[in-house]
Amino acid sequence: MAANYWDSTQRKYWTFTKQQLAQERRKNEEADRALVQQFPLPDRRLLSIHFNHQLCKLARPLAVRQQAIATAQIYVRRFYLKVEIRRTNPTLVLATALYLACKMEECPQHIRMVLAEARHCWADTTLTDTSRLGECEFSLIAELNSQLILHHPYRALAEYTTTFALTSEESALAWSIVNDHYLTDLPLLHPPHVIAVTAIFLAVVLKPAQGGLGVSAQGVQGVLQSLSATMGGRGGQAAQTRMMRLVGWLADSSVDIEAVVDTMQELLSLYEIWEQFTNNLCKDQIAKFVKARGLDK
Repeated sequence: MAANYWDSTQRKYWTFTKQQLAQERRKNEEADRALVQQFPLPDRRLLSIHFNHQLCKLARPLAVRQQAIATAQIYVRRFYLKVEIRRTNPTLVLATALYLACKMEECPQHIRMVLAEARHCWADTTLTDTSRLGECEFSLIAELNSQLILHHPYRALAEYTTTFALTSEESALAWSIVNDHYLTDLPLLHPPHVIAVTAIFLAVVLKPAQGGLGVSAQGVQGVLQSLSATMGGRGGQAAQTRMMRLVGWLADSSVDIEAVVDTMQELLSLYEIWEQFTNNLCKDQIAKFVKARGLDK
């Protein structure tokens, strides 16, 4: 196990450029062109939102910690980078990923408990045999090349919370933003500390809205515009002073500012498309290829 991200398999083998990710996915789609054309799916980010909802639904009664859920989300994203989704039963993959993630995050769940909760959460599931989950676990580990140790932004986020003396509301908002980034390709694109810095930046500048801790696309767009204005020496004096302090810290810390801006843009894209999310659409589209190809048997 690598003691830090920079020496980890996560950085060496599971960090990509956007071009590399697109190439891997294009290769999968070309290999299964007929399946892709026969069973169209919603935008990948909408599928990620759906998968997140299903994972949380399964994890809640099992009292699974957030970090284990995050680990499961990355396992699923890595797995589907290697395997065309239409060749799998996503329900089985989600349950298996959570089961494996709980092991790796040292909060193990008995396989029968996971299976029982899966049947309870997903009434239409046909998961009845622990051997199927065990077989899927073997496939998951194989596709991930047994590289299962992950470094998350949560530790860096805790450190920055102290550094910037965040209020409890700002800290909660930053935590929420970190959770949201797992619905994008960001865990495969940037180091954990970049995600944490971006979450802190957004939380401090946006300020938690009274009555909720949600982040909107409009809010992120406003931060990007403010950042651009500050770096260009424009903007109101009070806002500019506050922003300059944050930008100054970024410059002094040698954090990749371009990566921070890219992270904000990815989150902006997520929050924009989130408004189009319909759980039933994702569920129905997945059910079509699962039942048509007998993957629920």
